[in-house]
Amino acid sequence: MNKLQKLPIGIQTFETIRNENYLYVDKTKYLIDLIDRGAAYFLSRPRRFGKSLTISTFDALFSGKKELFKGLAAEEFFERSEYKTHPVIRLDMSLTVTRDGRDVFYESIFNMMDYTANRYGLSLKGKHPATVFSALIDELYRKYGSVVVLVDEYDKPMLDCLHSPDKVEEMRNVLHDIYIEIKGKGQEIRFAFLTGISKFSKVGVFSALNNLKDISMQKKYATMLGYTEEELLLNFDEHIIAAADEIGTTKEDLISQIRYYYDGFSFDGESRLYNPFSTLLFLDSPKFLNYWFESGTSSFIARYMKDKKLTVEQFRGYGVSRDFASTPGEIETATTASFLYQSGYLSLRPGVLDDFSLDYPNHEVLTAMSSLLIGNIFGDNEDLNNARNRLRESLVSDNAPGVQGEFNKLLDKIPYDDYTKAAQSCAGYNGDAREWIYRSTLLSYIYGMGLDVEAERHNKKGRADMVVKFRSHIWVMELKMSKHYKNATECAAAALTQIKEKGYADSFDEAMLMGIAIDDGERQITVIDFEKKTA
Repeated sequence: MNKLQKLPIGIQTFETIRNENYLYVDKTKYLIDLIDRGAAYFLSRPRRFGKSLTISTFDALFSGKKELFKGLAAEEFFERSEYKTHPVIRLDMSLTVTRDGRDVFYESIFNMMDYTANRYGLSLKGKHPATVFSALIDELYRKYGSVVVLVDEYDKPMLDCLHSPDKVEEMRNVLHDIYIEIKGKGQEIRFAFLTGISKFSKVGVFSALNNLKDISMQKKYATMLGYTEEELLLNFDEHIIAAADEIGTTKEDLISQIRYYYDGFSFDGESRLYNPFSTLLFLDSPKFLNYWFESGTSSFIARYMKDKKLTVEQFRGYGVSRDFASTPGEIETATTASFLYQSGYLSLRPGVLDDFSLDYPNHEVLTAMSSLLIGNIFGDNEDLNNARNRLRESLVSDNAPGVQGEFNKLLDKIPYDDYTKAAQSCAGYNGDAREWIYRSTLLSYIYGMGLDVEAERHNKKGRADMVVKFRSHIWVMELKMSKHYKNATECAAAALTQIKEKGYADSFDEAMLMGIAIDDGERQITVIDFEKKTA
């Protein structure tokens, strides 16, 4: 087999990718389209999705690095009679230092501006980042003509300080003063492109940037970052074949698994995208792991979920309006749905009654979020690992009372107030909100334990609450609240009868059937009724 082309894992510099023959998925047609259509844009995308590479590519375009674009869609851009180079100011706000006070924060911004000034033979001084930025634009314009401004991760300083309102406000004020120069010097700026994770700061930072066209949810640019399935199959075919050989499966089966784990990000409710970071890491070393999720912010999200009393299931199918992600407000007061979507933990799906609905992008994010929730509940890693082992042992030994015991140990750890707050957060849920909370908590627990579980598995007669698969063992579970029956025994029997009458296990040769009765007063599974179905 020919040596596979190198994968650009962690490489965010367009010049490096092209000069060192890394595999590059050509997205340059989008960049040329933006340049042709306007002069100032904003694009929000989750972390590790290609924002920095896009900024680097714009830099190469306007800096005249024609040789890097040979064979790409943007190659023709350099042949236009009106083409000319422009001085480029790049500010990567992810490089700023926010933890050591204002002076250090200022210094980190000055360093970026100094780099640009030195690049173009300028020398600038000042005491405030905004005044230095303003002077930098003026001097470049005088010496070279109109300027290109590229800002990466514009909101990172605020995100770094999210749990400190005073620091967030301080960062916001500084950034507001810098960014307002982009609007004020429109005559001197040929093109401006800003990226970030969020667009919450409409009152603060974005009041200075109301000249930017937000393309974050426009269908035309929905696939500008990330990989479509067509791009995956076209560009990574040899890598997929090599990975399938290494795992010992077929190419078609492996594609299906990659789709399940890493596809599903959507920014228009229609197009679906593979996470580029996870996809590249998997193809480099074929193991299905939570690459993107574990690359950063997991501790922050765990704390966020704990503070908000979130369940994993409450946003699945949650209807939202088209403007839900850009409603007025600041990032620290944003709605949970908006925050989780813009951070990449939820994705858009076609709406039924609303413009869109929300869901987790894929199995990677769903299981990782579940793990965080369960980790919050258990607190101690050793307790969590012991619980995982006991649950798995009960599943493989067909020990229904053992499964019941592990579920109850989980429910014991959840404070009473958490049930109430979680139920209140499920406004609009059509059904028994308390039953939904128990079911979603158990689903999160099973996902978090690394098990394969299908919620509300449909057949022609109905849908089972949960179907759990571990190794060759299948468990079909139905939950009911005992308050709706004469007693818990009758409740559990009714749940088991429903499994059998509606044929929830008909597609399996063997399965454990488990009817579960939950006592809301005790917050426990008080009775189970079970039997084993055999071929």
